[in-house]
Amino acid sequence: MTDLLLALELVFDPYVLMVIAGSAVYGMLVGAIPGLTATMATALLIPVTFFMPPIPAVAAIVTATAMAIFSGDIPGCLLRMPGTPASAAYTDEAYAMTRKGRAEVALGAGLFFSALGGLFGTAVLIVAAPALADFALNFSSFEYFWLVLLGLSCAVFISGAQVTKGIAALLLGLFISCIGLQNPAGVPRFTFGSVDLMGGINAINVMVGLFAVSEVMRAVLAVRQPVEVARQPAGNVLAGQFKLLFTYPKSFLRGSVLGTVIGILPGAGADIAAWMSYAVSKRFSKTPEKFGTGHVEGIIESGSANNSALAGAWVPALVFGIPGDSITAIAIGVLYLKGLNPGPTLFLEQAPQMYAIFLIFILANIVMIPLGLATIRAARQILLLPRSLLSPLILMFCIVGAFAIENSLLGVLVILVFGVIGFVMEENGFPVAPMILGLILGPMLEDHFFTSMIKADGSLLAFFERPIAGTLGILAVAIWALVLLAGLRRALTSAPRPSAR
Repeated sequence: MTDLLLALELVFDPYVLMVIAGSAVYGMLVGAIPGLTATMATALLIPVTFFMPPIPAVAAIVTATAMAIFSGDIPGCLLRMPGTPASAAYTDEAYAMTRKGRAEVALGAGLFFSALGGLFGTAVLIVAAPALADFALNFSSFEYFWLVLLGLSCAVFISGAQVTKGIAALLLGLFISCIGLQNPAGVPRFTFGSVDLMGGINAINVMVGLFAVSEVMRAVLAVRQPVEVARQPAGNVLAGQFKLLFTYPKSFLRGSVLGTVIGILPGAGADIAAWMSYAVSKRFSKTPEKFGTGHVEGIIESGSANNSALAGAWVPALVFGIPGDSITAIAIGVLYLKGLNPGPTLFLEQAPQMYAIFLIFILANIVMIPLGLATIRAARQILLLPRSLLSPLILMFCIVGAFAIENSLLGVLVILVFGVIGFVMEENGFPVAPMILGLILGPMLEDHFFTSMIKADGSLLAFFERPIAGTLGILAVAIWALVLLAGLRRALTSAPRPSAR
């Protein structure tokens, strides 16, 4: 009890509360700008934390990250421009709702369930951190290989009935991820002698091109398309959210649990959690045919997974000093710098500071709701702009953001090229989401495969020898088998029967 009282005194200090408020506004703004990720928001905060005591420094990182992950939903919903890679998982779903005039429902679900998911992940962090972190340490490159492969298998579920086209898009994304020197051998691949391509293709620029630039092209070409449904200002975004919670309780719980588990696994993070949660939601939904047409169920599950994964990623970071994602990798450096050396003894020797960190997580997710409402009210005014003015502005921001990310014209060329590719793909029924999934998970798949092969001395059986790896491997093979069987069944049922004579 004494430790908890000391923690309350640490957190509710006016200076700490001021830092939480300032970091919340900063994170909300950065996340809402396409191209500026939550990781970038955290990295930009590091110089500021040098001059802060330990608790305010951690508060700044936790709060800014939670806000950035949610606010990436706002441009994705209103403009089809995902603010963060995690938001890209359900950008099409949210934008489809906006086109139906239901932007307030999509934004409200993103805000409300992100906050609830974050609180769920925080509860797990408080109650079961040591035990869950110990389980996460059992994951080696073999387990991660199968986990990433399961993530790629999600492309089958988010492709709808067009499984073949979804796989083709996935393979294209994997091919793009191979470009550059970012491979285990360090060999230039598909660079065609270009020095600029040796660093690979930036995933953020690809997403901006596929989603935003292609949408601008579609708006310019479809001059007769009515847009008034996307101009109406949203109403109360939180209205009906409790009803959605009772309508889709399994979706919320599934997303929160899966997000927390994925977050705990070192190197996974909110991006994979969001994609896998959306695919799982579609797989177990009673109305999977509604997905992609503006259905809130997938947003509920993925939104819950996003922020619950953030709290989950701090489990191995605090208990063992192992980063759960790129954000906690930065945070661990700050913890060491401030004398909060991660490890099991941290909970014994500096218990008040640990309780303070838990309280900061709770406060960050509570503050998210009023600040998120204010941000949505400001952002939704964009919908009042005429399409003839909005499209050039979107394209201008895309170009400026692409140049700023790498300070190179290559980024501008990338968004323009992939804007054309995205437009052509969608016009011909090829989904772009599997392509993004392949681009994000491709490098991880390759790294874990080669690491595992080196450990196993080239034996493929080693991928099934460890209990967890074997279970994940059998699950992955079972999913592929089910997909193949379903494809064969459709082919047989649709084949013309010979007429009787």
